[in-house]
Amino acid sequence: MGKLSAADRKKLKDSDFAEPGKRKYPIEDETHARDALARVSQNGSEAEQKQVRENVEKRYPEMGDD
Repeated sequence: MGKLSAADRKKLKDSDFAEPGKRKYPIEDETHARDALARVSQNGSEAEQKQVRENVEKRYPEMGDD
């Protein structure tokens, strides 16, 4: 996965995050989306996990088949 610098992260739209209100878990590409799923499963609450999963699957429907 490519490193996302702080400057690049600031350039992302809110819709490029699985938790747009908090700008947490960037999902601007499939690699970051997979990482977001892994990170939230390790550190997120059940509600966060559900929200991240829903937003990733909405943006990348093909990932729901994994």
